[in-house]
Amino acid sequence: MISAVVPAQNEEKRIGIALHQLLNLKIDKIIVVLNGSSDNTLGEIHRLKSSRIEIINFKEKLGIDVPRAVGAKYAYKLGAKYVLFVDGDLVGNIAYELNLLLENCIKNRLDLSLTDCYPTTPKLCYLTKIIVFFRQLLNQETGLIDSLGISSPSHGPHIVSRRLLETIPIKELAVPPIEMVMALKSGLKIAKGVEIPHSRLGSSIKNLEHSQLIAQTIAGDCLEALTIYKNQPRNREYNGIKYMGYHSTRRWDLLAAFFSQVDNMKSAYNKKLPENVQRD
Repeated sequence: MISAVVPAQNEEKRIGIALHQLLNLKIDKIIVVLNGSSDNTLGEIHRLKSSRIEIINFKEKLGIDVPRAVGAKYAYKLGAKYVLFVDGDLVGNIAYELNLLLENCIKNRLDLSLTDCYPTTPKLCYLTKIIVFFRQLLNQETGLIDSLGISSPSHGPHIVSRRLLETIPIKELAVPPIEMVMALKSGLKIAKGVEIPHSRLGSSIKNLEHSQLIAQTIAGDCLEALTIYKNQPRNREYNGIKYMGYHSTRRWDLLAAFFSQVDNMKSAYNKKLPENVQRD
């Protein structure tokens, strides 16, 4: 079984396009994780009237990337062999590449298959330079630079296998570079599955403050992942600067509570579902 996890927050004008692309692929279950949405994203999902879509609706904000761990845990409980992660704001025409990503992952039995969003050297603004620097630092230090370039599960669609979900703590998917490093240290198979230039993803454009916080978050995530690779205490500091960004807003308490509810499910399709899960 193949599942897709789609994190979404206030994407009423985009979520329909993103989900239509996934519904045209050979995906058995699409799990939308609503991350404290206050607009009509939920209504737009219901308008699709697809039995393949399930909604995990958190009224409180989970924080950046935490919805990935939520969806992965639930997909694992449903019996997924592979889980595809696609953000709910991606409206670019990328269905062909998503299908190729799936096919390559299954054919080559990959445990973590990434998208290269910078197949050519981009024109870098200041914030992009920060992100690229720390992603390159992590991949260089871990020996992944030759095979992955600066690809990262933080950026673009990616796929994980059931074996990965059984090998590393699923909560670590809430900090994507840590997911990658733990997979590497566990001897799992990691590769670049497809190329989609960032400009073709069609992701929403945010304000400057958000972009700054995202850059700091990804930088700190890479640094923390690097300490794990080196078997050092977790740290997000580099040259005397601590890169926190949105990290402090990650709701580990809500994640733990949801995991507990999922663990208590007797089966994937019993009547007693976690309180956040909605089925049409």
